Amino acid sequence: MEGDKIIRILLAKPGLDGHDRGAKVIARALRDAGMEIIYTGLRQTPEQIVTAVEQEDVDVLMLSILSGAHNYLFPRIIEELKGRGITDILVMGGGIIPEEDIPGLKDVGVKGIFGPGTQTKTIINFIRDNITTE
Repeated sequence: MEGDKIIRILLAKPGLDGHDRGAKVIARALRDAGMEIIYTGLRQTPEQIVTAVEQEDVDVLMLSILSGAHNYLFPRIIEELKGRGITDILVMGGGIIPEEDIPGLKDVGVKGIFGPGTQTKTIINFIRDNITTE
């Protein structure tokens, strides 16, 4: 059936973050919206995340970070994706990311960035608006 493809999302916590409550809230909301969520767990390296992207054949990579290392880790992950020829997925970020860092992250390929307090409906709509399900 056309248009019935389930959106597959890998939700990853790069770096040394030890807190994932927000990521789990987002994962549940996305699941409840009919999307398939694969959660990598805490303390993932860029290489581990990209390997999971390859293995799971996802449509979206969501990165959640609180440590402040987003300016290093997000570009590193995107570089690793490109190095493996993965250029057709939507990359998103969330967590504690200062406004002044957002333009630089978008320049390297993070398409959407969502901070604390973002309504889950906003994230769901962003994904649906940016992923073709046919």
